Formats: sequence, C-alpha cells, structure tokens
Amino acid sequence: MFQGTFDLDTATPIDASALSDVLFERGIYWASGRAGLVDLVAAHKWFNLAALKGRKDAVALRQEVAGQMSDAEIAAAQREARAWVSAH
Repeated sequence: MFQGTFDLDTATPIDASALSDVLFERGIYWASGRAGLVDLVAAHKWFNLAALKGRKDAVALRQEVAGQMSDAEIAAAQREARAWVSAH
C-alpha cells in the first residue's frame, strides 16, 4: 500500500470527462486529510461534482461534510464547484 503524499498543486488537472469515481476519490482525499490537511471546502466541492456525475454515495458524504461547515464555507464550495463546471 502506498504510504506517501501527493502534490496536488502539480498533479494533472481533472477534466470534464472525468468519471464520477475520480471526482469522488478527490473528495475522499480532502475529507480524510491524506495530505496532512483536511479541507472541507474542497471535499464538499468534489463530492458535489461526483454527485452531479451520478455518484449516489457522494450525496451522503457531501451532506456529512456540510454538517461540519459554516454557511460561508458551503457557499464557497458551491462557488468553486460551479466555477469548475463552467471552466470545463
């Protein structure tokens, strides 16, 4: 099993044709703190995008993450998701 870190700043960007599984995994990455940092805004964004692509379990995890976020953080995550959809 891999026991390292990923540098997501230099990783290949995810494009609009990405499978819901890829988007879901990105949400898991940020929600779990695999990089040493939990980013609930990013996790919500990626779960939201996975849900839009049809990943049903992403809806439940997005709601779970949202329960730990402020209204401002949820709004930021939604803006980021809309921006990603617009850009791709």
